[in-house]
Amino acid sequence: MIDLTLYTTTGCHLCESLEAWLARLANVDVRLERVEVADDDALVADYGTRLPVLADAAGAELDGGHEPERLAAWLADRGWLDVAAWREFATPEEGGEERSRGAVMKGGRRYLGD
Repeated sequence: MIDLTLYTTTGCHLCESLEAWLARLANVDVRLERVEVADDDALVADYGTRLPVLADAAGAELDGGHEPERLAAWLADRGWLDVAAWREFATPEEGGEERSRGAVMKGGRRYLGD
């Protein structure tokens, strides 16, 4: 089990995305402490424009962890990446087309890819 801290705020869709990717890509159980930054002026100053920020027990932080590639690299550096899960995501499907990675616009609405 690893202990991580997620600096977040209510309604942060990028934070929710990071949590979903973390659950999918971590090769160990994760205990996640969520810290609401809006409740503290110092935290707002430190993290307000960088959310979501994920921190390990040593204090090493990851900005932009909602992007699967960045999160996978951060987890791999610590030996926590489920390589098979990452390979499944990162490998193009049959037919040679690359999988969707991120938001796409359809009919004027934004939809998240896988």
